[in-house]
Amino acid sequence: MSAIDTDLTAEVERLRDELAEALNLARRANDRGDIENLFNRYMYLHNAFEDEQIIPLWVKPGTSGIRARYTNAGQYTDYDSVIRYHQGRPRPEGKLILHYTTTPVIEVAADGKTAKGVWIMTGNESGLTDPEVAKDSPDYMYSPGEVQGKKVWAHWVWCKYAVDFLRQDGEWKIWKFRCYELLRAPFEENWISFAEKNQHAFALDLMYFGDDGKPVFMPPADEPVPSEYHPYNPSARQTLEPQPPVPHQTFVETFE
Repeated sequence: MSAIDTDLTAEVERLRDELAEALNLARRANDRGDIENLFNRYMYLHNAFEDEQIIPLWVKPGTSGIRARYTNAGQYTDYDSVIRYHQGRPRPEGKLILHYTTTPVIEVAADGKTAKGVWIMTGNESGLTDPEVAKDSPDYMYSPGEVQGKKVWAHWVWCKYAVDFLRQDGEWKIWKFRCYELLRAPFEENWISFAEKNQHAFALDLMYFGDDGKPVFMPPADEPVPSEYHPYNPSARQTLEPQPPVPHQTFVETFE
């Protein structure tokens, strides 16, 4: 083989390597966009009380490792118990939730099989509660006065989400879901004084407020939580939880 042939062969190999790397980067960028769209679609549907449409965004029944966790009351590790959160969710008159997410950090595993993402959420949750129902909750949960003869609850709320995704049948699906409520406060009160009153509420697995403002709780959890997470309170220091994902070769538990 001549020197020219050797040089051409080396150049072809170099170009092949560059093309393979470019294709890999393009796939990972496309995956990242698909994952962000998937989670954003989740939030749009959740805000509109269209949770039944969220169910197909999850992995299919029988998928190993499925998990959802919202509070310290426990975690859900069975497909049916995870999906129950999205089934039969009511749409009461006067109820509004607006959760909008920011600051995503998304990392697709190098093997292309899984991905991780974290988001910060800010927004509001509000609705009307029958006065008889409201008697079962602390007065500080409600605003002064009534609207249409009902008590008003109108809260600012901040959360963090940590989600693991699984590529299944060629599409990205939600696999492991965790919500960390950071803080909340009624419209009329600051979050520091409210946190002092409300710091034990995270032990309750409240699912949502239904018709007439009645609280609806999750069914008993499948497993206890491996470690507790606590929202803001005036006597604690902030910690980096969840840890933003970093580049990784294959799936490893980081949000458990």
